[in-house]
Amino acid sequence: MNDFVKAYRAATKKLDLSAYSTKDKRLVPDSKADRKAKADALGEKLNALQDVLYGQGKHRVLVVLQGMDTAGKDGTIRHVFQHTDPLGMRVQAFKVLSEAERARDYLWRVHQVVPKDGEIVIFNRSHYEDVLTTLVHDVIDEAEFKRRLAHINDFERMLSETGTTIIKFFLHISKDEQRERLQARLDNPDKHWKFNPSDLNDRKLWDKFQQTYAAAISATDNEHAPWYIIPADSKSSRDVIILEILLAHLQKLDLAYPEVDSSNWVKTVV
Repeated sequence: MNDFVKAYRAATKKLDLSAYSTKDKRLVPDSKADRKAKADALGEKLNALQDVLYGQGKHRVLVVLQGMDTAGKDGTIRHVFQHTDPLGMRVQAFKVLSEAERARDYLWRVHQVVPKDGEIVIFNRSHYEDVLTTLVHDVIDEAEFKRRLAHINDFERMLSETGTTIIKFFLHISKDEQRERLQARLDNPDKHWKFNPSDLNDRKLWDKFQQTYAAAISATDNEHAPWYIIPADSKSSRDVIILEILLAHLQKLDLAYPEVDSSNWVKTVV
């Protein structure tokens, strides 16, 4: 098993997020410069595999990013996929429910945007939002929380059985790190657009969010849809770890460019 897959897999049914370091750098280069260089090299490898995946048009890949406010979901997408050809990937962010979405079940809008053949799709937040935040804010009760997690297990199993590789990342930051990032947004007018006063309200519910995330991850971590707990206080470390795990999963697929019969083609372009 790949060292990164083994080290960061959330393979436990009694998850305690406080037991996971947000600063773990044991498998990445020591210096920030070396980590960035490593991420660039890994990003080029990811691009090469994605090119084959896109050309083959057989496999589908779904990457789920979850985490507390300021955990680095946007930054992960920018840096991890900076070398990836946009033709073969898509980012899907889940905003406030529209009128059409509110009139249907909570997975309806999700199923419409899952990957198609040959595509990598990144969920910036995901179907887990309608389970996590709703419980924390007392919109649903514990029984409905468990029911929705069962729905998600069924949904992800169906996606897996029909050809989708699912890789889920929880970007794990400390409460102190979140405070610094929120303060940086407040202090910089150019970042005010990223700040929402509700972020401070959710910060007051930090412990409840952590407990809810732990319960959700424990209930939905499966071999066909694994969760990884990514130490994300260091952005450069985060990027290397995620890239290593993504590559490990893609390398397990039978990726190959499609064979084309060119026997009747002209041999010289004039």
